[in-house]
Amino acid sequence: MIYFDSAATTLQKPPEVSRAVRRAMATMTSPGRGEYGPSARAAATLLACRERAACLFGVGEPDRVILTANATHGLNIAVKSLVKPGSTVLLSGWEHNAVTRPLRSIPGVRVRTIRAPLFRPDLFLEELDRQLTGEVEVMVCTQVSNVFGYVLPVGEIAALCRARGVPLIVDASQSAGLLPVRLEDWGADYVAMPGHKGLYGPQGTGLLLCREGGEPILEGGTGSDSRNQAMPDYLPDRLEAGTHNVPGAAGLLAGMGFVRRVGPGRLLRHETDLKDLAGEGLERLPGVQVFRTRGPCQTGVLSFRVAHWDTGALADRLSAHGVALRAGLHCAPAAHETAGTAETGTLRLSFSAFNTAREVEGFLSIMRQLV
Repeated sequence: MIYFDSAATTLQKPPEVSRAVRRAMATMTSPGRGEYGPSARAAATLLACRERAACLFGVGEPDRVILTANATHGLNIAVKSLVKPGSTVLLSGWEHNAVTRPLRSIPGVRVRTIRAPLFRPDLFLEELDRQLTGEVEVMVCTQVSNVFGYVLPVGEIAALCRARGVPLIVDASQSAGLLPVRLEDWGADYVAMPGHKGLYGPQGTGLLLCREGGEPILEGGTGSDSRNQAMPDYLPDRLEAGTHNVPGAAGLLAGMGFVRRVGPGRLLRHETDLKDLAGEGLERLPGVQVFRTRGPCQTGVLSFRVAHWDTGALADRLSAHGVALRAGLHCAPAAHETAGTAETGTLRLSFSAFNTAREVEGFLSIMRQLV
């Protein structure tokens, strides 16, 4: 199989990730629930995971790194901590349903959306400057579109939010492990990310970086302050109720170690090289529209569509030839509305450290047969 769906989940993991998961399952229990060895090893693993993430993502204290089940979990905490009924929220226009659905669940929330063309950060910033008025109480922005790989200018966005006193939530689902993600440098209130994509961790893992506290969306045991029937008022306990995914955290720790060793810049260059190779080949085919640009405005995520082909039908034909990719709206209808592809959706290629130019050439050979 040629696997080109790493924007959803990186299937191929560094071997040390699975080793770490198996070791944790065999030797660790729950942290904070006992003074014996397996519990202590679990506590040490969680602390090491927080410390590594704090170092990678510019967080001063490891306690402000919250272990979540995925980016959606973290984004729900962030949104429901900052957005109140009746609030006005500004969105980038490229958001995933992990942002828009929690917002829609809060009564009376007014959502404004920036509609600026694909791969035009200059026009995006002009529109942001116009729409970031005193009525806006929170801004939520993805760093990279999961559909198009479009890199938004988060540094400039954060600076404008700081200047106008608007809290900022950043969705780093497609950027963590590839681009600089810096909570404190940005002055963002929250940054959420999954563990199972660019950090090469297991599914069911994620991180929420917090500037301060937050409101729990789940209450229960924490192994601390047990007499208190309210959730603790300190991090990370306040936002981490119940038994931790210790094997997942061990695997995520190993995955972040791989990213740190190889280097995010090197990983990004590898993925963008494959994206450009695929894009150039697709553009030679009749009826194919490719959504790409060169330079720093796009990562290794590439969307395309083919005239007279339903995207789902073409994805099925590619699957029959051993190519795994994503088709449709990619859980991000807002991004397609902004780009003008909402009626058709797109097919999406997304790469990882373990994909090769030979696989891209194999995919292009199959496309030449089909189109």
